[in-house]
Amino acid sequence: MADGSVNYLLDKLTTILVQNVSLLGNAQNEIEKIKVELESMKSFLKDAEKRKGRNESVETWVRQVREVAIEVENTVDEFIHYNDTGREQKNRLKDFVQEAMNLPRKLAAMHRLSSKMQKINAKVVEVSERSKRYFFDVRLDEERTITLPIDWLQHHGESSFFADEDDIVGMDENKARLFQWLIGNEPRRTVVSIVGMGGLGKTTLVTKVFNDQVIKCHFDSLAWISVSQAHKIEELLRNMVKEFLKTEAAMIPGNLGSMDYRQLMEMLIEYLLSRRYLVVLDDVWSIDLWSRIWRAFPENHCGSRIVFTTRDENVATSVGPGSRVHRLEPLQEHDAWSLFCRKAFWNEYNHQCPPELETIAEAILRKCEGLPLAIVAIGGLMCSKGKTAVEWKKVQDSLNWQLSYNPILERVKGILMMSFNDLPFYLKYCFLYCCVFPDGYLIKRKKLIRLWIAEGFILERKGMTMEEVAEDHLKELILRSMIQVKQINDSGRVKTFRVHDVMRELAMTTSEKENFCRIHDSREFKIARNIQRLSIYNRGQNVQLSKTTSRQLRSLFVFETDMCSSFSLNAVSSNFKFLRVLNLQKVPIEKLPNELVELFNLRYLNLRNTKVKDLPQAIDRLKNLQTLDVRNSNVVKLPKSISSLRNLRHLFVCRNNANGPTTSKFLRGLQIPAGIGNLKSLQSLACVEAEEEIIKQVGYLTDLKRLDITKVKAFDGPKLCTSIQMMTSLRRLSLTASTEQEDLVLEDLPFAPPFLQKLELIGCLNRLPNWFESLKYLTFLYLEFSHIQEDFLPSLQILPSLAFLQIQKAYSGKLLKFRKGGFPKLNKLHLVELLQLDCVQVEEGSLSNLKELSLVHCLALKVLPQGIEHIISLQRLNLEEMPQELIESLQIDGSENHTKVQHVHTVNLVL
Repeated sequence: MADGSVNYLLDKLTTILVQNVSLLGNAQNEIEKIKVELESMKSFLKDAEKRKGRNESVETWVRQVREVAIEVENTVDEFIHYNDTGREQKNRLKDFVQEAMNLPRKLAAMHRLSSKMQKINAKVVEVSERSKRYFFDVRLDEERTITLPIDWLQHHGESSFFADEDDIVGMDENKARLFQWLIGNEPRRTVVSIVGMGGLGKTTLVTKVFNDQVIKCHFDSLAWISVSQAHKIEELLRNMVKEFLKTEAAMIPGNLGSMDYRQLMEMLIEYLLSRRYLVVLDDVWSIDLWSRIWRAFPENHCGSRIVFTTRDENVATSVGPGSRVHRLEPLQEHDAWSLFCRKAFWNEYNHQCPPELETIAEAILRKCEGLPLAIVAIGGLMCSKGKTAVEWKKVQDSLNWQLSYNPILERVKGILMMSFNDLPFYLKYCFLYCCVFPDGYLIKRKKLIRLWIAEGFILERKGMTMEEVAEDHLKELILRSMIQVKQINDSGRVKTFRVHDVMRELAMTTSEKENFCRIHDSREFKIARNIQRLSIYNRGQNVQLSKTTSRQLRSLFVFETDMCSSFSLNAVSSNFKFLRVLNLQKVPIEKLPNELVELFNLRYLNLRNTKVKDLPQAIDRLKNLQTLDVRNSNVVKLPKSISSLRNLRHLFVCRNNANGPTTSKFLRGLQIPAGIGNLKSLQSLACVEAEEEIIKQVGYLTDLKRLDITKVKAFDGPKLCTSIQMMTSLRRLSLTASTEQEDLVLEDLPFAPPFLQKLELIGCLNRLPNWFESLKYLTFLYLEFSHIQEDFLPSLQILPSLAFLQIQKAYSGKLLKFRKGGFPKLNKLHLVELLQLDCVQVEEGSLSNLKELSLVHCLALKVLPQGIEHIISLQRLNLEEMPQELIESLQIDGSENHTKVQHVHTVNLVL
């Protein structure tokens, strides 16, 4: 990790010396000396990072390098801040007076920092010389080894870690046994426990069975609950209620959140009493869990089943007599080889291992000892090594010492550590950063990218935005099997992902050791003085941080807690001297301290879903701020000074419209101060209210990638078109009219932004503008309240990239005809509230890639689309609030409608 610190710092110092010479003054020579010394250290660091686990002196030196690099960066940041203060042009007498009053304090600070820079320079030299004096001439075989911690996997949870169904091997026998236990003739309620060590695929096995259509049809009610370690019984029961009600699309009680333990138990008992139910309790750790919840599952002799997955056999035996226990074993040699080859040679015909690599591959695979997680990880690693025996032999040789420890979990850790150590320095930080999120947390791609940029992990590349570079990093982590993709959007891009629990534990172990990040949850621990990042959750009281700790902190995350009004930043905010990231999403704070504007290094401020009403008027003092997110907070107006934040890249200000239609996507924006056009770095602006000056100003934001505008009126159309025409980098555009009846006048736009990928138009159109046919990169289209009467599908069906289409209250005609060859890439089609529509025709050869079709509240449509039987790719058909006769005809075996959709895997009917 020290190599990453030094590499980032060298890049930063190079940039500073080139771009900020006028700001450095006497410190320029000191910074240049530090840069030269760090460059000389780089030659040692790469080898030291590999050897630090085997030599205490090397490990100590690496830690010192990392700490001095952080100290250099903090001091340089502070120096630039004080020297830059007041250099911007002053236009008012008040500004000059204020600058004069601050001058003595500024000079004192500059003198202090100059002296500190000299001391740090001496420290850097000392650390550099120490490496040469003491231990780098020590022979490798004389190094004193350090035993790796034996409890690194003690607390991690488990989830399905395979990328897709093709990766699931060696489970047929296990699946058949579990399947039989679940649908067998035993009428008594039965508990089945799947037991095994982490990484064996317990959750994968149960998921495969749970999602089987036979299982879903066999049980009246099903619920899947992820338990993990940090669970509250009441919350677990609430989740169970939600899962059961979701299967029947029933309304969730409004007072569910306030129900106590007894009320929740009574509700579950009443609901399940006459049903055959299946409940999966995934990743159970507590042996007393069953004793606290078993009464919620009535013994009704209907053949109900409860399934546990656990790695602790005591959990299985705590259920008592009469339960069934299935212990998973490591994969057999054949299945292990098949899985390994699928990962290591995924792009080879039949995943064949080249003959020249077979001997080495078999040797590496033996060290995995049939553990699927280890096989997936090492297979992904070997995939990146190419096909040369030399490179493969290097990996085989370097694994020996790591895999020599017992028990087997140490060997798994060795393989996972090898995957981590093989990451280039720019990916190590990115991967470790994922451990700031709670166990099982679904991480949003866009959010993580913004955080990486704020932290300084992303270095610029010529011809690419930092967001694009960050996305490349994410893709690389996915290809290396370091993270799991959980959701993909309609255009095929990653939407959410998570770190497998074993991988996350690895990240946490390394992260805490390196003082990169600490998790502050219900467990007590001493917070290190030089910790850089702190993630807080599951706490019911204030967190006490020393001044020293606060001053070193780079990031503070607070996840959904019980802190309520007791949580306050006032006590510590003034000490967050070098804070870059402040994430308070969903924390119920109401006010920000005035000291917030003193955080000169702050780059990311997330106040989404908080109760904050006002932002500081002097927010322009946060000159480095890149992301400001106040979505769904109580902020109703932005300070005028926000237009001075020249480094701002993402501004999110939209609010849910409590008075708008419940079925629409109407949002309320905020009034943006004049001068928004000055924010040339802005990439995202969502969402603002349409005003004449704002519509003009956004046209100056030529690098903008996302724009959401609300309350658009008909007379705004011509000027809005002029501004949109100037934004040639736009990827996502959302326009919402002031009312359902208001026209969106877009005919004056001669051509659409050339790379537009996502388009939402909410308001009257009457007809589609001519430029629609030019949207060759459009993947997502949402139309609502358009009230178009003419057949507009010919303009859409030729769009080559369109993957998602929702037409909601957007068409007033009676017929929609999908013609042969149309919509070649469309995989999701939603027709919603088209009240006049009584016929849908699908010609053979149309919608050839459609996976999901939803028909919602189209009350005149009493028959299935003509030709639906030709859509052989269709996997899911959703009918919601459709005519009763259509629903009933689908439920009759042998009926015409039932026959038409026999090829569809899932038909979901909701009255």
